[in-house]
Amino acid sequence: MTSSSDAVGGTEAGRLDPIDEVVVVGTGFVGLPLALLLAERGKRVVGVDIDENLVDAINDGTLNLDEDRLQALLDSEGVNENLVARTTPTDGDAFVISVPTPLAEKTKSPQLAHVEGAVESILPHLEAGDLINVESTIPPLTCEQVIVPLLEDAGFAVGEDVQLAHSPERILPGNVFEEIVNNDRVIGGADDASRRRAAMIYEPFLEGEIYYTDLLSAELCKLLENTYRDINIAIANEFALIGDALGVDMNDVIDLANHHPRVDILTPGIGVGGHCLPVDPWFLNEATPEYTDLITTARRINERMPEVTAGKVRRAVADLSDPRILALGATYKPDTYDLRNSAAVTVVEDLDADGYDVVHYDRYADEVGYDDLAALIDRESPDVVLQLVPHGESVAELDELRPSLESEGIRVLQFGTGNPVDPEPQPELEPEPEPSP
Repeated sequence: MTSSSDAVGGTEAGRLDPIDEVVVVGTGFVGLPLALLLAERGKRVVGVDIDENLVDAINDGTLNLDEDRLQALLDSEGVNENLVARTTPTDGDAFVISVPTPLAEKTKSPQLAHVEGAVESILPHLEAGDLINVESTIPPLTCEQVIVPLLEDAGFAVGEDVQLAHSPERILPGNVFEEIVNNDRVIGGADDASRRRAAMIYEPFLEGEIYYTDLLSAELCKLLENTYRDINIAIANEFALIGDALGVDMNDVIDLANHHPRVDILTPGIGVGGHCLPVDPWFLNEATPEYTDLITTARRINERMPEVTAGKVRRAVADLSDPRILALGATYKPDTYDLRNSAAVTVVEDLDADGYDVVHYDRYADEVGYDDLAALIDRESPDVVLQLVPHGESVAELDELRPSLESEGIRVLQFGTGNPVDPEPQPELEPEPEPSP
């Protein structure tokens, strides 16, 4: 292991060159919060994004963020002084790659074009002593087999001319500020100087611990974290399907099983969404397909749940002639604004493809937002109100409205508040009292 004093970016007595200017390539869900925190802490930050509208919104202060604390950062004096957004990179002491790594839809193979493009975009601005830190989630060996060759082809020897690190993000939409500040961070590096200098990016705001490792281990760590969660959700979903076949509400059985001191079964649902869990397990399958039988089986179980959910809805409305369905909830989980890989969207698409008249809304999603549920129902005049994502506020509203809706003949189906693979059963209305003689 190379000491920091022996490698590029180091100075005498083992000290590392400071990082005063940071170029963040990709200012989306991951890159923008990092750029805001660094700028607020006094670092000079350039945020780079190919979306010109986003760049303009960051620069003129008109960007509306979904978290109050992130919005406060954007509006702060430090950010106004130290953050500038551009569509192309510029020079800096450190370059953070924070771009998406999507999957090919049919083959489930990771697509590295965004990562490769980001690295290529900074090559004209790299100088001796600069650091490249990859935050994007990437398949195993991407740093060694993709990024290092790109740098070497441009004439940079990693560990001699420039430093290379990988520090995968650990954030949760809806709670980004708390997570990026408080979560522990794993930093892998091409050498000791690379990983310890990458830590200097986070030290101005990080309150969690930093754990150092090599590049491959850092790549694998993020993938293992999300694959572990995906597998545990899959077994919960499979239990729910077993309970459905046997006529048992598995939520009750899971609750009983979780009283065992070494059992912690998760809550089943209509599917798994977001930017990590539906994607990252496939990266492991790409690298070592001969050892991912359990991983890919779990992925397919979770991918099947929206189809199961759509089938349940069809059966629940089978007695209605051409029903108009108002679907509530489009985000991938309750009480967040993130629509990426949403199971609820897939359910609605399946119903729409079958010819059902479905209108889709979510109080947290700008694209399909609404303010008042009662007003929305009056406007859309549905025969069925279908809750797909149990946002706390929406559940409370629907619970309050439910008696009046059912008295008007509007059917209410709720996922996420009862049997995990069945809409909540309809309560029987009290019979009208017979008139007195």
